[in-house]
Amino acid sequence: MWINKVGLFDETLQQKFYKVTYKSDKLKVKALMYEPNAVKRIVMYLRGGKGNVGQIRTARLMQFAYPDTMVIGPYYRGYEGNGKDEFGGSDQEDVLSLVRLLQMNYPDVPIHFIGFSRGGLQGLLTFEKAQVNSFVFWGGVSSIYYMYEERKDLRGMLHKLVGDIHEVPNEYDKREAINHITTNAPPIMIIHGEEDTNVGVKHAYMLDEKLNALNVPHEMYIIPNEPHVLSEKALEKTLGSILEFFEAVESNNKKHTKISSEVIYDSR
Repeated sequence: MWINKVGLFDETLQQKFYKVTYKSDKLKVKALMYEPNAVKRIVMYLRGGKGNVGQIRTARLMQFAYPDTMVIGPYYRGYEGNGKDEFGGSDQEDVLSLVRLLQMNYPDVPIHFIGFSRGGLQGLLTFEKAQVNSFVFWGGVSSIYYMYEERKDLRGMLHKLVGDIHEVPNEYDKREAINHITTNAPPIMIIHGEEDTNVGVKHAYMLDEKLNALNVPHEMYIIPNEPHVLSEKALEKTLGSILEFFEAVESNNKKHTKISSEVIYDSR
């Protein structure tokens, strides 16, 4: 299944993890994995950041280590100099190749995406192709054009990874994830801190509007007074809500819902 599988022990968490290597296009891409004794659910965590920025932490994976749940997060190409991170370009294949491997080896196990920040964009571009069971869109980027507009400080990074928006608008069109969603999308859970200044809450509302237009089953939780990284109390409640969402999807009784401005935890 893996080209390479190396065990790592986290002394703080007292937990074993694995750094696995797999093939994506012609590259050897890595992922970090928590593997329980029994695997009845798989969560793929799509990280934020770029290249070596915003890398996956073992503590972050363990947040989603629900009972009998494997948690795995691809580093994307560009990590440790292996290929180039294209911010939603050919690195989409790093997600899709990993999903195919997991589906081949765990054919009857449900797979869910959790996309955080830039991982929201990555997930929206791949979750329908990957045919996952659901997608948790957490503080995510739904529109690369709005990201370009709101984060002037990141324009240089986008120019480097994607290209000049005026010279290669087609590259931005390819990454405008919100326009690639179809009526075949699986259930989506939107989570966003109302005071998020890294990824504005407008991304959540734009996605919500699109999903309503397509009649895609989804829930939306806008959390008052919370930034990009949630407070401990809000995080605890959110993780519980995510598990309930997964279980509802897996029991095949998730109906078309829209919970606008739902309060998970009010920190006031």
